[in-house]
Order: sequence, then C-alpha cells, then structure tokens
Amino acid sequence: MLELDRVAKRFGEAVACQDVTLTVRHGEVVGLAGTGTTTVLRLAAGLLPPDDGEVHRAGGRVGYLPAAGGLYPRMRVLDQLIYVARLHGADLNEALRAAEIWAARLGLRDRRADRVRQLSATGHARMRLAAVLVPFPSVLVLDEPFAGLDGATEDLLVEVLRERAASGVSVLVGCDDLDVVERLCDRACVLHNGRVVADGAVGGLLASARQELVVDAPHAPGGWADALPGATVLAVHNGLVRLALDPGTDDQAVLAAAVATGPVRGFMRVRPRLAELFGDAVTAG
Repeated sequence: MLELDRVAKRFGEAVACQDVTLTVRHGEVVGLAGTGTTTVLRLAAGLLPPDDGEVHRAGGRVGYLPAAGGLYPRMRVLDQLIYVARLHGADLNEALRAAEIWAARLGLRDRRADRVRQLSATGHARMRLAAVLVPFPSVLVLDEPFAGLDGATEDLLVEVLRERAASGVSVLVGCDDLDVVERLCDRACVLHNGRVVADGAVGGLLASARQELVVDAPHAPGGWADALPGATVLAVHNGLVRLALDPGTDDQAVLAAAVATGPVRGFMRVRPRLAELFGDAVTAG
C-alpha cells in the first residue's frame, strides 16, 4: 500500500503541492493528473521529503519511472537490467533470471546484447520500463510513461501494469490521457495548483464530468449555440464551435439545433485531457 497523508512540498516561496491525501491500495492502479503531479509522484517514490504530512509505503521495493532519462546509454541491455536488479539486493543468478524475464516480456530478447543507445525510441521506452520492473517492486510510481509511445507499446504497457496490479502491486501513474486512464486505472485523482480537486473511481468521475463536442456548421449565424440548454460554448474558431455538455444533456438536441441553421459538415465528441474534464472543480480549487 502507498499512502500520502496531508502532504505538502514547497520550493522556497513556491508551493508545489499542499494537503494532498491519497491512498493506493494493494492491487490498485491510480491515475494522477493536473498541476503538481510530478512533485507528488516524487514524494510518493521517496525522492523528495515532504515539508508537511507523511508518506507511508507498505511492503518492499519502490519502482520509480521518471518522465525522461534513467538509463545508461553505453551499457548493454541485459547488463543494465542485471545491474539494476543487483542494486536492489538480488544475487547474480536472481538478477540474470529477472533480466531475462523482463527482456522477454517487453520484447527486448533479441536486443539483449545491444547497447541502450542503439535502441529505437520504442525499444528505449520498453527498456526504461524493464529497468523499473526488474527488481519486482511492490509499489510502482510512473511519471507520464505513455508519452510518445506507439500503439503497440502503449497496449503492452497497459497489459503489463494490469498484470502487476493483479499480483498485488500498488501502481500510481501520472497520466492525463483519458483513453489510457479509462483502460488502465481503477481510480483517478486530479490536482490543481497542487491540491486535490477530484478523486474517485474512474467510471464515477467520468459519469459526473462534462463531455465536449465540436460542431462545424459553416452557415450558422454567430452565437447560434449560446442559448442551447445544457451546453456551454468553450471556443469558436473558423466556424467550428466547441461545446461543453452538462451531465445528461442529449447531444442529439445539439445536432438538431445545428442542422436547423443549415448544413452541418462535422459533429463529433472530443476526448479532452483528464484534468480538462474537471474545469468547474479546478476553478473552484
């Protein structure tokens, strides 16, 4: 289990986070998004000491994946995985076995003798994850692990993290991609200016959050959407109108209103970032 209890961190006069309370239970994946995420993740991993509050980590090792870096580019793939495992207390045979397991699981078996700098961007991303997983940590803290991944690697990462959670690992992942959060996380926590403004089961949070539409009605008069019930105009650009819908608002009513103005060339739901779904909570926070 990983628990942050009323944690705060300041850098000089700047407050990075304050009064953050968050629990990640055994076998649970929690997504974290918003301003202050990286600081909270570093506090959770033990890389920063809190100025106030406490961080509790039940179990053994903590695996931390920073947003960038963390590898030795001149080392060979297998050697680096063995080295990391031994840093965490494994003997040589245990380290070799763990290195082989994660090289195979993450598609690096044929690259074991290559130097890390020879890996492609995809291979590098997989190698970074392997280096975090090779000590078999009981707590995983990952900062934007999905940034820049191709679809196959993203799918693999979701699968592996769900497997680790199923084995009892507590997983805290910084991720604002709504599609990934829905597929991966059991719960989500949103920060604004370092404070928690939303926290709960992913399905419940999304059910209560606003949905957004983009409508392309090229001949509609200006302001046609301003008075639509249950809808708020977020932006207008080159005839495209972006709307936020209140929970329960029927998007077909919006479509009917757009059609009444003339031809509609585009009508689609958009997938905002996780933190953007909670604009009202962020404003209040």
